Amino acid sequence: MQGIQLQNVTKEYANSQGQKICALKAVNLSIKPGEFIGIAGKNGSGKTTLARLLNGLHLPSTGRVIVNGMDTGRRRQIKEIRRQVAMVFQNPDNQLVSPVIEEEVAFGPENLDLPEEEIERRVDQVLQIVGLSELRHTSPHMLSGGQKQRVAIAAALAMRPAYLVLDEPTSMLDQTGRQGILDYLRELNKRQGITIILISHNMEDLAGAARMILLQEGSIVCDAPPWEAFNREEKNLDLKPPNIVRLAQMLRKSGYLLDEQITTLEQMENSICRLLKSTT
Repeated sequence: MQGIQLQNVTKEYANSQGQKICALKAVNLSIKPGEFIGIAGKNGSGKTTLARLLNGLHLPSTGRVIVNGMDTGRRRQIKEIRRQVAMVFQNPDNQLVSPVIEEEVAFGPENLDLPEEEIERRVDQVLQIVGLSELRHTSPHMLSGGQKQRVAIAAALAMRPAYLVLDEPTSMLDQTGRQGILDYLRELNKRQGITIILISHNMEDLAGAARMILLQEGSIVCDAPPWEAFNREEKNLDLKPPNIVRLAQMLRKSGYLLDEQITTLEQMENSICRLLKSTT
């Protein structure tokens, strides 16, 4: 059975007073290989808890998480699960442990006891994918925030994961760095076939996803294409659509017959061109 399934998953924590706090409530979710999924929600909605359940960093209080037929609750399978589901966190400095970039990227494959030739092949490949080949002998701590995040992604890719889970990977980056990371993720999804699961509070980051999951107080309240999620009316979700979506909404209210599924600038341009052609 390929894919990731969350089957009636509830996750509870104990706070400092010993009281149980429910982070996720009876969540059912299926993620197919090759998807690009965006996950959003207010702080405390359960986004990070969900991410950490996907590769066994957290275990469900009740329910099951199944990764390509393997149960995260079975400890003998956890090493293979974590190889297949790689994690990239918000602050890359918390993940970078080696003094040189190529050593950082090689760390995971070395722990898999792979032959030296295979490790070198993987390091070369992923550094080329993320555009850091020329900096391979540099210390990762000398890089910009966007470059550090690319090193963290390269280290994850060297494990040959089927799924890449990223928890707020652009929150510490400027606009240029943020866009660079998003472009790499779309490229990985399209060219490498890696399933991308991107968590972000910035709706601009999620506009290019094929599917968007909205969490509220530990429950999934929307599982739909981004355009549909952005056009929902629930104010309590505190969902601020991307600027291009809000522009399209304003133009439609003004009487322009634009496509309702617009979430990107390219889609806006194509919709306007079609509209102009239809009126000439």
